[in-house]
Amino acid sequence: MKIYTKKGDKGTTSLLTGERIKKDDPRLDAYGTVDELVSYLGLIRDLTGEKYTHGMLLRIQDRLMIGAALLAAGKPVPGLPKLSEQDILALEKEIDHMDTQLPPLKNFILPGGDELSSHCHVARTICRRSERKTAGVINPDDPAHKIILQYLNRLSDYLFTLARFILYQNDKDITNWLPGD
Repeated sequence: MKIYTKKGDKGTTSLLTGERIKKDDPRLDAYGTVDELVSYLGLIRDLTGEKYTHGMLLRIQDRLMIGAALLAAGKPVPGLPKLSEQDILALEKEIDHMDTQLPPLKNFILPGGDELSSHCHVARTICRRSERKTAGVINPDDPAHKIILQYLNRLSDYLFTLARFILYQNDKDITNWLPGD
């Protein structure tokens, strides 16, 4: 199979349903941003030396690929995997686990302090952008679409907590944002 088809040379692409849309369509922007997040999480996964986090990030990448496929379909497609409430609960469980080991958060914090932690913050901002773009194209009454938005929302919380946890594990300081200093 060739990687190039030349079908997109005129500025259009195909959804999973076969429908052709312009490459600047908001739907493409939404699932393209999810794809960007998947790629960035691959970088973080490659940088982490911690096996458990590596596995968790691999699972998250898989879940995001499902979300991107659902966005690319635009409507139900038989046989397409779905995200579930269990996927969201898995993120919440991880957040809660890390949070029990962290000191209480009392201030806004500034990203930085460790390269891997900083990458998590960049991924968090990509995730938030993805969430905003997804919110603009989903049907909020469609449970399969609604759960994508919920997953992205929870994932940004996970990435924020992971960034803090990495600093804590590596005995690095968190930089509190103290306005006016």
